[in-house]
Amino acid sequence: MTRPGKVVIVGGSSAGLATAEALRRQGYEGALTVLDAERHLPYDRPPLSKQVLTGAWEPSRTQLRSQQQLASLDAEFLRAAPAVICDAGERAVTTATGRVVRGDALVIATGLRPRTLPDQDELAGVHVLRTFDDAVALRRDLAAGRRLVVVGEGVLGAEIAASARGMGVEVTLAGFGSVLMGTQIGAMMGGLLTRLHTERGVDLRLGVAVEALAASGGGRVCGVRLSSGELLPADVVVVAIGARPATEWLEGSGLTLGDGVECDAYCRAAPGVYAVGDAASWHHEGLGRRLRLENRTNATEQAQTVAANLLGAERPYTPTPYFWTDQYDAKLQVHGLPAPAAETHIAEGDPAQGRFVAVYRENGGVTGVLGWNMPKQARLLRQKHLATPRGGKPAATVRSAP
Repeated sequence: MTRPGKVVIVGGSSAGLATAEALRRQGYEGALTVLDAERHLPYDRPPLSKQVLTGAWEPSRTQLRSQQQLASLDAEFLRAAPAVICDAGERAVTTATGRVVRGDALVIATGLRPRTLPDQDELAGVHVLRTFDDAVALRRDLAAGRRLVVVGEGVLGAEIAASARGMGVEVTLAGFGSVLMGTQIGAMMGGLLTRLHTERGVDLRLGVAVEALAASGGGRVCGVRLSSGELLPADVVVVAIGARPATEWLEGSGLTLGDGVECDAYCRAAPGVYAVGDAASWHHEGLGRRLRLENRTNATEQAQTVAANLLGAERPYTPTPYFWTDQYDAKLQVHGLPAPAAETHIAEGDPAQGRFVAVYRENGGVTGVLGWNMPKQARLLRQKHLATPRGGKPAATVRSAP
C-alpha cells in the first residue's frame, strides 16, 4: 500500500487521538485532519464515572493532552464538527456545518451512543453518562438530590452506583439481570459483586424490567416504575442500559454496518478506510470470530495496528481482550472473554479476604481470567493461559490499565 498523502480521522477521543499519535510516531509525515464532534480537548472516559463523579478529580484532569502536545502533532483539529455524511469510495466526510473533508485514507473512530428509555429526554433529572458534559451535569444534580435510581446492572451502572454511595447518596439499582455484571463476568463473580454492593448500602432490584419513568407536575423525574408495579422514588435517574456504535451517519456510505463498522482482520472496512475503537467490528484471526470491544485498552492498542496498516504493514489485530473496573475498594481486571456460562473456579487467593484470581473454562480450554485486587497474579495467569488465542496466532501484548 502506498503511504497516504492525507489521513482524515473521524472522532477525536482516545481511539482517534491514539491513531494520530501512532501515525506520527511510526514516521508518517503527511497531512492529518481530526474531526471531533465535541468542543473539548481529547479526554479520558474511565474517570468520568469514578473520580470525576465523586469529585476526587477536577474534570479538567481527564484531559489526555495539552494544547501544546496536540500542536506538536502538526494536525488540523476541527472541533464541534460532527460528521453527518460519508462517501467511502471517495473517502470524503461532510460535517454538520456542510464542510467536506477528503483524504487518501479515512479512519472511523466515532465511538458509542448511549441507549435511552422512551421519553427520557423530556424529563429533567434523567441522565446518561458518556461524555465530559454528562459527568459534570450528573455530579451537579447529585449534589442537589439525595435519592438516585440507576437503571442498568452492567459495568457502568455498577460503577455509578458505587461512586454515588461514596458520596453519601441513597442508591437504588434496577436491572433485568439476576446479578451485577453477569453478562461480563458470569454468575459466580457477579454474585460476589452483587453482595459487595448490598453490603455498601445499595438497594438492588434485579431480575425485573423497567416499565417507565415517572414524572412530577413540573416535568422532572420523580421515580422509576418497574414491571412488577413497584415505583422507585428518585430525585435523579441515570440510564445505563448499554450503548450502540455511533454509525448512523455512515448509512449509505458504501460500508458494511452490523454491530459497528465491519472490518477485516486488519481493521480495514474498505480500500483506504479503517475503523478503530468502540465502533469497530473486526475479524479476530486468533479467536476465529468477529469481535467488537468497548474499553479504553482496546482503543489504544487497536490504534497502533490501524496506524501501522495505514502505512503498509498488513498486520492482523489479535489482542487478548481486557477491561478493568474499580468499585469501592475492589479493583477487577478481566482478561480474555469469560462467557457467562463458563465454569469458574478460584485459582489463587480467597474471596472471603477480598483478594483472589478466578479462571473461566469452557469446552476444555481457559477463556478468561479475573483478578480481584490481585493484578499481578491475574497477569501471570493471563500469560500462562491466554497468551495465544484459540487459532494458534500470538495475541497482542495487553498492558495494565493506568
